[in-house]
Amino acid sequence: MTHLFSAKDVSVKFGGLQALDSLSLDINEGTITGLIGPNGSGKTTFFNAVTGLCNLSGGQVSIDGKEIGGLPARQIYQFGVTRTFQRSRLCLSLSVFDNIVIGRQNSLDLGIFSNLIRRRQFNQSVRENYERVHGLLRAFSEPLAQRIFDPLHRLNMIDRRRIEVCRALIAEPRLLLLDEPSAGMTPDETREFMGDILNVRKHNPRMSIIIIEHEMDIMQRVAEHCVVLNYGRKVAEGTFEAVVADPWVQEAYLGTS
Repeated sequence: MTHLFSAKDVSVKFGGLQALDSLSLDINEGTITGLIGPNGSGKTTFFNAVTGLCNLSGGQVSIDGKEIGGLPARQIYQFGVTRTFQRSRLCLSLSVFDNIVIGRQNSLDLGIFSNLIRRRQFNQSVRENYERVHGLLRAFSEPLAQRIFDPLHRLNMIDRRRIEVCRALIAEPRLLLLDEPSAGMTPDETREFMGDILNVRKHNPRMSIIIIEHEMDIMQRVAEHCVVLNYGRKVAEGTFEAVVADPWVQEAYLGTS
């Protein structure tokens, strides 16, 4: 199986804090990898390092064999790496359509209003944008697609999270990073939403996904491969069953022995 993404000895340091310490991992094409670890273990920092939102202190990051470590966020985006965030970056006063189509811009480091101004410069026609957004929404549900021009504040939490994923998907990424995508949802909504993620993967068989999620039953359901972090280091790797059976993981993370 082809390695789509590789990180080798990736380190990130904030002053005297070693947030990531020589982290290495490979992601195969078309797979879902779960990133597990306690709060403060370096999971989101890893996403930030991969997407150019923080500087590497050392190491290499590549996609399709092309080095992307240290590049500006907009260039990394152009290599096919997109993400969602723990805290929503949607604009509640804008329509569903506007919130998603912003993701077609070739930058992650521009503010939301700058992107709106640049919509006039889209090479794609309004019709093309509409068809693409409508298709993404229909992949989640037909009722959601019918609300394409509704202001976002009218949608519930699970649908807002779906919009965030659609915004990341509109760029047709090779690698999708999901940072606690079920945050703020009820258990039933979380189960439903993770079913959506599996459906997204089904319709994008070559796209790889890395997901951060604290609910272990959810991780067991969606992740084919898991990596466990603690204090910025990889402490276990393998199938979900293998990593949760690791004595260190049971004691330090799962609270059992």
